[in-house]
Amino acid sequence: MANQTSKKQAKGADKLVATKPTLLTGGNPQIAKGYGDGPVQAYIAAMPGWKSDVGRRLDGLIMRTVPGVHKAVKWNSPLYGIEGQGWFLGIHVFTKYVKVAFFRGTSLRPVPPGESKQKEVRYLDIREDDELDEAQLAAWVTQASQLPGERM
Repeated sequence: MANQTSKKQAKGADKLVATKPTLLTGGNPQIAKGYGDGPVQAYIAAMPGWKSDVGRRLDGLIMRTVPGVHKAVKWNSPLYGIEGQGWFLGIHVFTKYVKVAFFRGTSLRPVPPGESKQKEVRYLDIREDDELDEAQLAAWVTQASQLPGERM
């Protein structure tokens, strides 16, 4: 009898083992909605190939540029914001690039290059072989963090 119980416990333990997140269309990781650094780090770790390195670089740059930044994963995208002010930036994985969304991007100088159907949003698409201008990105992050954010 004890042997059967042990087998059941062992079988149940297999179900507790974490599984690798599903990658949605374009390779975007499917991560459960959650607040804090943990869900964002899970998203970054699940980003496929070279995109995970880009995710780590972006996350590090944002954290250095905006000490105390708040993080969450919503709609399968990491969001960065200021408590009480809303979200100022989001990241999303696509097949050939990582998209950085500045929710008040039309207010940034210079304006990020990618246009959006949404009036104020601007994008920066980062492809595998792109040189990342970290100084410009940090300037945009600083500016974006000082603007009222999106309430999502």
